Amino acid sequence: MKRARYAILGIPFVILAGLVVTFWAGLLHHPSIIPSPLIGKPAPALILPRLAHPDQQVTRAVFRNHVTLLNVWASWCVSCQYEYPTLLWLQRHGVRIIGVDYKDRHKPALDYLRQHGDPYVEVAYDRKGLATINWGVYGVPETFVLGPRGRIRYKYVGPIPLSVARRTILPLVQHLRISEPVS
Repeated sequence: MKRARYAILGIPFVILAGLVVTFWAGLLHHPSIIPSPLIGKPAPALILPRLAHPDQQVTRAVFRNHVTLLNVWASWCVSCQYEYPTLLWLQRHGVRIIGVDYKDRHKPALDYLRQHGDPYVEVAYDRKGLATINWGVYGVPETFVLGPRGRIRYKYVGPIPLSVARRTILPLVQHLRISEPVS
């Protein structure tokens, strides 16, 4: 009889221990590091009008032969405004950045770039947010690092803090320039 009572009392303990382990693991997980099934794969299709010249297109060819940071942003995005100084810092350190303006209006996006500086080599305009679906983008900002052969090597969700740019992104870009030479 005593064994049955102890067995019954042990069930809530096991459940509680399982919940504690689950919550503890969740606390150790960084919310900006979301595994992407695209890592190591070629960049998805990209055919969008240029923000500055809507009669011209930005295509996946923009990634060929260059290590590139693809940054999905919008002028209305407060988090994008937070990360903007980091993008300018990366640009000053030689990182080639392509922007995709996401679900934005044309004039506010152009005005934003004029007012705050333009870290982008090129900006594509994804007015409806449909082209970036293939990239797994579900909000802004999101950033990808692509190797010179157009393969996705890294993804960061959320505004990039300067510490991540210094410790992770810039060293990765420098490494890819050396380790993946274009033939």
